[in-house]
Amino acid sequence: MPPFTPLFINGREVPASDNGTFEVLNISTSTVVGTSASASSDDCTAAVEAAGLAFKSWEKTTPYARRDLFFKAADLVSSDRWRDLIVQVSVEETNCSRDWAIGGWAGAAPLMRTVASFANELTGKTFMSSSAPGARCTMEQRAMGVIFGISPWNAPFTLSIRAIAAPIMCGNTVVLKSSEFSPRTQALAVQLLHEAGFPNGVINYISMSRESSPALTAQIIGHPLVRKINFTGSDRVGRIIATEAAKYLKPTILELGGKAPAVVLNDASIPDAAKAIVWGAMLHSGQICMSTERVIVQRGAAEALIAQVKDLSAALTAGDLQKAESKNAKLGPLFTEGSAENVVSMISEAQAAGAELLLGDLGRQGAVVCPHLVKGVKPGMRLWDRESFGPVIAFALVDTPEEAVDLANASDYTLSASLWTNDMYLAQRIAPLIRAGYTNINGPTFHSENLVSAVGLGGSSGYGHFGIDDFTDKRVITTHPLGREYALLK
Repeated sequence: MPPFTPLFINGREVPASDNGTFEVLNISTSTVVGTSASASSDDCTAAVEAAGLAFKSWEKTTPYARRDLFFKAADLVSSDRWRDLIVQVSVEETNCSRDWAIGGWAGAAPLMRTVASFANELTGKTFMSSSAPGARCTMEQRAMGVIFGISPWNAPFTLSIRAIAAPIMCGNTVVLKSSEFSPRTQALAVQLLHEAGFPNGVINYISMSRESSPALTAQIIGHPLVRKINFTGSDRVGRIIATEAAKYLKPTILELGGKAPAVVLNDASIPDAAKAIVWGAMLHSGQICMSTERVIVQRGAAEALIAQVKDLSAALTAGDLQKAESKNAKLGPLFTEGSAENVVSMISEAQAAGAELLLGDLGRQGAVVCPHLVKGVKPGMRLWDRESFGPVIAFALVDTPEEAVDLANASDYTLSASLWTNDMYLAQRIAPLIRAGYTNINGPTFHSENLVSAVGLGGSSGYGHFGIDDFTDKRVITTHPLGREYALLK
């Protein structure tokens, strides 16, 4: 019998109050790999109210008490028991490669230890009033209340940890909603924190069917106890979340898509750039928000770079990683057949508009798409303008570094970028001009730092950060001296 994933409300695993469930399917085989509780309206309310009640005591705990719980969780997740469990469930549920699942597990402990270090930064300051003589002001960073977190399927465990860790460390409580594609993997994040000793109600977990999700998500956003929403996913859904939150003037943190450019200048190390580009573009079959999707190369480096990228990409075979005949495949299937069809259609449209297909057959086997390289892609083509979320690299050639920057910025996405050059003076001048939350000089687009979470500068990449400033309120308390005279009353 397929495993069942319950809800987790106020420290207890529970079925849906109306016993609702939904099936979780392996997208390649269409076999049922699990069933999950499908939360009802009452369950959503119960989760928010449990978080609201727990907040009254949790916000009063010291940052150092919270820090120690995250250290314990980091130690737990580093164990063989938790590694094996997370990897097994991730592979079974999302059909990812074992290497990708291991990477998802490996990032969790450093993330939690980084969040634990926030304890030293949850401080305030005091200063003299600038307008009330003798008055003294204290600015405190205080928790906001209940945070509603929504995390996706493509890195389900680590991104669930990210959705809940910083808010909880800052003294908030959380309701986490999973993707309907990966409820069991995401529930593990909550189970981990519960085992580490986080009090009942601090973290609550709900899952729901695709059909019921829009109405119930709107219900949770509208609940008066919910103070902020963080969402990681597509820009299409991000716009819906932001619109719903705007009805109540509630702030959001959105990490949405990416269309990461790699800028390669004439003096770049071509072998290093080629390897990083192919790795950044093809890892997890391109289904990462920081995947390298656009390569903007100066003409003097173009021929050598394209040749090496083509050779490296052609050596990567794609297949269903769960089948014996595909055991040597490097790339797995895309998440759904619809995703694969969308990728192929974007490439076909670009070719019809004048782009040149350098590698790939414009075909798919179910959800499996082999690596594709396309030259001559430009703004106005969907393959340039929209995130493909597939194993595709689009090339554009330029004459000058300044032209390369202009093309890198000719996008609504602002998440990550890379710049390849051996001239560090030029790199330091050019890199800040690229409009991206992260620009990696001589490194892949798929790289971020835990201390500054990977969220874009706006547009289709989203905005906000998973840090202290985004999950606390700055509250100023001014203490006035007695005996003040008021001119109106004289």
